[in-house]
Amino acid sequence: MSAITDLQAAVTRVTDAEDSVITLLNGISQQLKDAIAAGDPAAIQAVVTQLDSNAAKLAAAVVANTPTPPTP
Repeated sequence: MSAITDLQAAVTRVTDAEDSVITLLNGISQQLKDAIAAGDPAAIQAVVTQLDSNAAKLAAAVVANTPTPPTP
């Protein structure tokens, strides 16, 4: 593959990951709205727990996939 093809593939992977995160956040937002509307504290806590778990996974993925800058 050429450098431009590699770059295009990388951009596509990043875009796909970003779209997945947006879908995840929109879904969690709707779950929370539904739980609040239902007045269901257990459902609200379940959404909060899911959100915390997903945030931790996302943070770990960012750290794991961020290259360490070279030492000057």
